[in-house]
Amino acid sequence: MMKRLFGLVLVGGMLVSCTADKATIGELLKKNPDIITDAIKENPEEFITALNEAVKVAQKSQRAKQEEAEKQAYEDSFNNPLNPEIRDDEIIRGNKDAELTLIEYSDFECPFCSRGYNTVTQLLKKYDGKIRFVYKHLPLSFHPNAMPAAKYYEALRLQGDEKAIQFHDQLFDQFSKIKQGEKFFRAIAKKTGANMSKLEKDLDSEVVAKRIQEDLDEAKKFGFQGTPGFLINGIPVKGAYPAEHFDGIIEELKKRGKVNM
Repeated sequence: MMKRLFGLVLVGGMLVSCTADKATIGELLKKNPDIITDAIKENPEEFITALNEAVKVAQKSQRAKQEEAEKQAYEDSFNNPLNPEIRDDEIIRGNKDAELTLIEYSDFECPFCSRGYNTVTQLLKKYDGKIRFVYKHLPLSFHPNAMPAAKYYEALRLQGDEKAIQFHDQLFDQFSKIKQGEKFFRAIAKKTGANMSKLEKDLDSEVVAKRIQEDLDEAKKFGFQGTPGFLINGIPVKGAYPAEHFDGIIEELKKRGKVNM
């Protein structure tokens, strides 16, 4: 318990000069920790109130710092946009020469990626002719059907972009069936008119494995650990945000003269 007595402070029954520095008081408390515990026992309600207030102040400070960091990161993303690789044989949906480039790092078994698919569909429709979309792979290890689905997509791409696109859309349109795994993937592949014998050979080919690994490496380089992860003209968006979130970024790109739409 601490009480001020004229020019002295009474600390747990010991008199300490009011002018004593922090080091002196700190040393005293180290040698006599019961001073603090006794004070808490004698004033439990005051201690809890003070602790709760301190927690609130700390949380408010942390939120402010986090918001400032996010604001700075957002600003930096416009000044230093990320530069993903667009390969010569990339599947590009939409206008291949569009000013807006939307890239998604996705997992076919991720429920949030299912939402992301809906967002992408909305954006392709809203900005028809002004946007191009590229799908890249980020199959997460705890989704057992994600990597096999990615392999089917890439093996089908070797037989034509449209087959891979049909597979992509059908998997998300029938998302609840993905738990069926290979049985479901094969059924969709057959519906695309794929050469199933060639597909079987390509699934575990080095070409397919290399393609998926390139996407994984790029996603990691850009700091995407969860799915979905997006880039809109190099501006990262981590998570299944609605189309309106991307509208805001596009408007900001226009204001800054990054796109002319």
